[in-house]
Amino acid sequence: MKLVTYVAPTAFGGVERLGALAGDAVVDLAAAHRARVEATRGAGAAEVAHELVPPSLLGLLRREDEGMEAARAALDFALERGDLATPLEQVRLRAPLPRPNTIRDFMLVEEHVRGSGLDVPQEWFEIPAYYKGNPDAVFGPDDEIRWPSYTERLDYELELAAVIGRRTRRVTVEEAPAAIAGYTIFNDWSARDIQMREMKIMLGPGLGKDFANSFGPCLATADELEPTTARMEARINGEIWSTGTVGAMQFSFPEIVSHLSQEQTLLPGDVLGSGTVGRGCGLELDRWLQPGDVVELEAAGIGVLRNRVVRP
Repeated sequence: MKLVTYVAPTAFGGVERLGALAGDAVVDLAAAHRARVEATRGAGAAEVAHELVPPSLLGLLRREDEGMEAARAALDFALERGDLATPLEQVRLRAPLPRPNTIRDFMLVEEHVRGSGLDVPQEWFEIPAYYKGNPDAVFGPDDEIRWPSYTERLDYELELAAVIGRRTRRVTVEEAPAAIAGYTIFNDWSARDIQMREMKIMLGPGLGKDFANSFGPCLATADELEPTTARMEARINGEIWSTGTVGAMQFSFPEIVSHLSQEQTLLPGDVLGSGTVGRGCGLELDRWLQPGDVVELEAAGIGVLRNRVVRP
């Protein structure tokens, strides 16, 4: 499935809904689940239908495997009926997780590390290190990104992110894939000048990252996507700046899930960023964004995440 969060103003007064893409349309999964329960068990049973497929992706992830199975059945039911979908042109997509549980972003592609002018310490090959992002600064498809007042070097970063779909603690690498609900595109926006100053203190980054994280356009469930081979591309105003995959990650997503879960519990809705693909940002290219630029990140199997940079 390709799961989305969307708004259909005419139907729901601007309320965010959980949907699944079906060609050029989106199916309201909570409504489809309710209709399926009514059709099979009667209207009385449908009164509690929302508990298993709630109208938010985070709510669905917290139902773990049972919720996902019910969502798949609801999508199949909707496709068979044929009258439970809304054309995409009539809705507005949001970030799949408008407020993730947590954001942890890694730096796992050696070409990106070296291309950013950083020395690669031995520890980088031994420990998957990360920083924690700001889950309250999340943007989705076609949202405007405000240029931070304190930077002259705004940058995009071409990344994938894995989203945790079940409570996970002390799992092996072999067990870890079952914890991953799916993948989305992650634009880890960076104020490079302030970030470089912060990192000299050996803390952070803070202001260099906290102003914006873009995700979307959908969460492709793990059975839909092989993240290591998904072709990715970054375009600025239609011009291709970056291409690549995350296949060269020093640590795989299952390895970082296993590593993180040693002495902490990962929860549904936790986001784990891959770090930038090689030559996947302006810093490596010595090319910089300008106010008004349209940044498009694309990943095969997920779609296009598009944002415009604006001066406030």
